Amino acid sequence: MTNIAGINIPDSRLALEAQDILKEHGSELLWNHSNRVYLFGALQGIKAKKKYDAELLYVSALFHDLGLTKKFSSEDKRFEVDGANAARQFLALYDIDDRSIQLVWDAIALHTTIGVAEHKENEVGLLYAGVGLDVMGDGYHDLSSEERNAVIHAFPRNQFKQKILPAFFDGFKHKPETTFGNIKSDVCALYIPNYKPKNFCDCVLHSPWSE
Repeated sequence: MTNIAGINIPDSRLALEAQDILKEHGSELLWNHSNRVYLFGALQGIKAKKKYDAELLYVSALFHDLGLTKKFSSEDKRFEVDGANAARQFLALYDIDDRSIQLVWDAIALHTTIGVAEHKENEVGLLYAGVGLDVMGDGYHDLSSEERNAVIHAFPRNQFKQKILPAFFDGFKHKPETTFGNIKSDVCALYIPNYKPKNFCDCVLHSPWSE
């Protein structure tokens, strides 16, 4: 079992087959990012003394961005939901209980939902924390430089800051409306000229209600 910064990377059959799916349908960018997300989330879990199922957290991390890929992207759902649905279908092939499957689904579906995910079960909160640290640097100083460097050495960033936003956009540019009410709407605003997102206030004021 590989150990990085004191964190074991699961090597069960379930974990290895989840790895194979990401390797086949994802990219080097998503592979390194997803593994860093797991490690950063796990490290934060240990520091906060939170108990978590490492295997479920790892599968959640490997699948959390699969909704951006052509294989798993739908025409009308948020990419987070596409990834969550893919994970549910994958886990259903194993002897995994319904609660655990729902836990993974929630972790993936909510990983960009600020103000909610961090208050749910530990696996959900830690996936969110791992994503936040790797993408936006949230909790950067909670880890030591040795811990951060160990993770980056194993799974390099390779100009991640410059590459991840185009990768996000490429995953949902065919359905920008699905980013309504979510931080990914900011990505559409960056890449779509004169982008005008759906507005909640307009939805209220122009609803079919007479009053």
